[in-house]
Amino acid sequence: MSSEKFFQSKTALITLIAASIVVIISLGVRQTFGLFYLDFSTDLDISITHFGFAIGLQLFLWGLFGPLFGIITDKYGGNVAIFIGFLFYLAGVYLFYIGFNTGFFFTLTMGILIGVGLASTAISIPVAVVAKHFPLSNRTIATGIVTSAGSFGYFVSPLIVRYSLIEAGWQTTILFFIFFLITGLVVALFVTTPKIPVGTTMQENKQTAMEAIKEAFSNSSFNYLTLGFFVCGWHIALVATHIPTYVNDRGLPEWCAAAILALIGLFNMIGTITAGYLSTRFSKKLILSAIYLLRGVSIIYFIFLPPSIFNAMVFGITFGFLWLATVPPTNGLVAHIFGTKYIGLLYGFVFLSHQVGSFLGAYLSGVFYDLYGSFDYAWYISIALSIFAGLIHLPIKEKAIERVQTA
Repeated sequence: MSSEKFFQSKTALITLIAASIVVIISLGVRQTFGLFYLDFSTDLDISITHFGFAIGLQLFLWGLFGPLFGIITDKYGGNVAIFIGFLFYLAGVYLFYIGFNTGFFFTLTMGILIGVGLASTAISIPVAVVAKHFPLSNRTIATGIVTSAGSFGYFVSPLIVRYSLIEAGWQTTILFFIFFLITGLVVALFVTTPKIPVGTTMQENKQTAMEAIKEAFSNSSFNYLTLGFFVCGWHIALVATHIPTYVNDRGLPEWCAAAILALIGLFNMIGTITAGYLSTRFSKKLILSAIYLLRGVSIIYFIFLPPSIFNAMVFGITFGFLWLATVPPTNGLVAHIFGTKYIGLLYGFVFLSHQVGSFLGAYLSGVFYDLYGSFDYAWYISIALSIFAGLIHLPIKEKAIERVQTA
């Protein structure tokens, strides 16, 4: 690890802490939506296809609006982008709470408004802002810390929400979400973007946004990263959205789903920090390839062995370790190859691919379930995608383009 000073300024420290709190709130709330399905099915008459479509649309819009919020971040600052995102997020949850939660309104609130809100409050924008405060030597560790904070939200929220659903009901639980999101609005103001990102060269600083986009999409390594992140999105959406229904169908107790999601959050804290550290020492593309292939192994273990609480916990631990471990090396490669001036915009495009995969993973899995009565085909596709992603990263060239000389 570099002996270079980790925090370049007090602002970098404050931004890292604030960004971490933002993703704890945003992802902590988001991670638990699958636990509400049985209540929504009973009280709101929401089918699993409708639920999967709304969540899938949410995930797609989360990605679709990422580049727009990336532009806002790069031009006006991360605090502005994240604050706007929390306004959309809060509007969706509040309208859902006061009764706009059936038929089209379920799609509007749970799908559209929350989806737009997630585009700036979840991983991509907070990570991009933090990346601007750190040099290459420490960048993946810093972004790994933020991602790990989101994992803490993943760990705690399923346990709290599961308890709240039993003791207080889903309406009161949604009300708690509103208070958390209001807190996020305040904290967002402290996620500031430096006027000149650390490590930016004079030549890079003169580049326009359109030039950066053309440069990225003409680079094969950027396109390989984008395709790989599609697979990441499919995996995460399938598990986060449908694991409660899957474990119930396999005859496991209801609490098992919350336990799996909690274990994913707990071990993802370890996985993302580990991936961030390893990315400073070893090839980022090989780390990514290993993560995707190991995800396939974890899925094979889970679906082909007899259902048991032990096997479910093993899946939560192993898949959790790999859950968002893709973020530090992916973000690190984008920043290293293209520089950090437009990292919000470029990572937004990579994340859009992730969310297209998320939409398809959530929605098509629900369709498969309604058509065939199981998620088997969704899991088989997940295994094939793991192999694809493991291979697609190998041709990536881990070298800064000549225009950019990273710090």
